[in-house]
Amino acid sequence: MKNTDYFTNKKITIVGFARSGLACANLLHDLGAQVSITDNNDSDVTRANLPKLKPKDIRFELGRHTEEFVKGRNLVVVSPGVPDTALPIVWARQYRIPVISEVEVASILCPGTIIAVTGTNGKTTVTTLIGKVLEAAGKKAVVCGNIGNPFSGEVDKIGDKDFVALEISSFQLEKIETFKPKIAIILNLSRNHLDRYNSMEEYLAAKKNIFRNQDESDYLILNADDEAINRLHREAKSRAVYFSRKRGVNPNQAAVLAVSSILGIDEKIALNVFKEFKGVEHRLEQVLEINKVKFINDSKSTTVDSAVWALKNTPGPVIMIAGGREKGNDYGVVRDLVKEKVREIILIGEAKDRIAGAFSGILPFTKVNTLEEAVKVAFAKSEPGACVLFSPMCKSFDMFANYEERGKVFKKIVLDLAGARG
Repeated sequence: MKNTDYFTNKKITIVGFARSGLACANLLHDLGAQVSITDNNDSDVTRANLPKLKPKDIRFELGRHTEEFVKGRNLVVVSPGVPDTALPIVWARQYRIPVISEVEVASILCPGTIIAVTGTNGKTTVTTLIGKVLEAAGKKAVVCGNIGNPFSGEVDKIGDKDFVALEISSFQLEKIETFKPKIAIILNLSRNHLDRYNSMEEYLAAKKNIFRNQDESDYLILNADDEAINRLHREAKSRAVYFSRKRGVNPNQAAVLAVSSILGIDEKIALNVFKEFKGVEHRLEQVLEINKVKFINDSKSTTVDSAVWALKNTPGPVIMIAGGREKGNDYGVVRDLVKEKVREIILIGEAKDRIAGAFSGILPFTKVNTLEEAVKVAFAKSEPGACVLFSPMCKSFDMFANYEERGKVFKKIVLDLAGARG
């Protein structure tokens, strides 16, 4: 790591105690900081993280925020998803205490070359493929961020000749100060997270932070086919490189090829990686076939656009399971495709009434209370040759800790169903 004395002896409060908060707390303590943690959520998830704290002298509070955990601190580190209205952020502004993201902490310490990927859809696939292409080219690559382990949990393993394939969300980009990737990629932009942002312009402003600190020695890869994205070169100091869908290469692969070109990696290496790639977990993942009915786990679908992709790439008549926590989606975008491909929709979670309203009159739907009930109802309504597609179009936080847990639960329910059927 570099700049290892940057955080030494600083009094730092971390807001949020999920994966990134835990990783950041352990890292900063190892670097000699005085660390405190505050999270207003006292749940099985946060409680399960307590034994994973390496040192025992880290102060923490769960189920509340108190001002003493912020007052007198040198720095506040905010986890993704914590809004500006959270009390610790309000108090930090009041006491003029700097607030940065966990990604910012890791980037200050990272000696490697950062390749950062953002966008509404496709981030995980592109970040994963970049890592695989780098490895196939004989380079050490660490894949982290909004995918897999947090950046701060991996930074101590990264050398100055290594590469970081970093998936980064708009939430993580909100509180950056010096974050400066060598290669920044913005894949696309569509309606998303309008439960947090007041407008699409505000959402895009967070995304643009990915290139805010870049200079002429850096690269900004933009989607030539996305009108909101392709003109961003006007606001950047870095060198713009464009990607576009072409014959035999989808947009995600085209973005990876742009990275390969910049790094001087033979295109044949990337194309071979694409050929061997089986996809990422929880994204159009085929789980099992029961009585000639296929079950597909698309738990990573938290947007309408991702559900469009899933439906276009799912064969046969579809029984769709959708719903979760609302995030300002416009379900009308997928209405025609649902009408064309979906025989019935099973709805769960807080958003089920809103989704039902959007699809009213075009197909039957059933509202249920649990994912297990949804899977069983969907199977009962399926005929041989059908696909049960779990593509929620919503956040998971009303019922699950994250989309990974939601997808794993779905897969377990399907496997249990198969076992019960003999």
